[in-house]
Amino acid sequence: MPPIDDAFVLVFAVFLFAGAVKGTLGIGLPTISVGLMSQFLPPQTAIALVVFPIILSNIWQVFREKAGWQTVRKYWILMATLACSLWLTTQVSAGLSSEALLVAIGVAIVIFAASSLIGRPPQIPDRHDRIAQTAAGLSAGVLGGFTSIWSPPFVTYLVARRTDADEFVRATGWFILIGGVPLAIGFWQTGLLNGATAPLSLAMVVPSLIGFALGERLRGKLSPDGFRKAILWMFLIMGLNLIRRALV
Repeated sequence: MPPIDDAFVLVFAVFLFAGAVKGTLGIGLPTISVGLMSQFLPPQTAIALVVFPIILSNIWQVFREKAGWQTVRKYWILMATLACSLWLTTQVSAGLSSEALLVAIGVAIVIFAASSLIGRPPQIPDRHDRIAQTAAGLSAGVLGGFTSIWSPPFVTYLVARRTDADEFVRATGWFILIGGVPLAIGFWQTGLLNGATAPLSLAMVVPSLIGFALGERLRGKLSPDGFRKAILWMFLIMGLNLIRRALV
């Protein structure tokens, strides 16, 4: 397992690719970057390095997609629940073993890939929206505090609410941005984000945004459904491999 300095080129390539996927689909940066880096770096390092690319790429996404305060007002329950539960969970994640973190990351990726490949969940009616937002925010926060990946619950919620593509991209930008701030605070408090990992995490904003810009250009040229399915199958294999590594 190479030191961070020796793995710099690999880490750079991971964030370039993850940014491109995010620019194409609107999601995927933390899932891809943490999943791939956990193949060759300690999982504690992987979940720390993703912090600043998450925050700054989603500031860029929110700005580019013109996701205004109406999105915040619509989903404020989910965002508030997400932020609180994510910060609380980060206080526990630093004490977990590498094996436990690998299993948590692997399970999060497998759940996301499998649920997305199986099909759409049942539709959530308007009268149950507040409860659904609370459940999605809480489960996303717990998952994100352990793994830096919190998209599966809120993606499932948005699909169940039958949001259109533009609304989906605007909402996911806010959800990931809102979660990134308590994630950074919690990881700094527990020492996962420190003098070694913080500068490298900040440096990885550059390939993330370059990849994001490339992905935006590719969005209109690729088959969105075919590209999405290929990425999901890659997620599934990657998640299962992380679980295998932890258990073997």
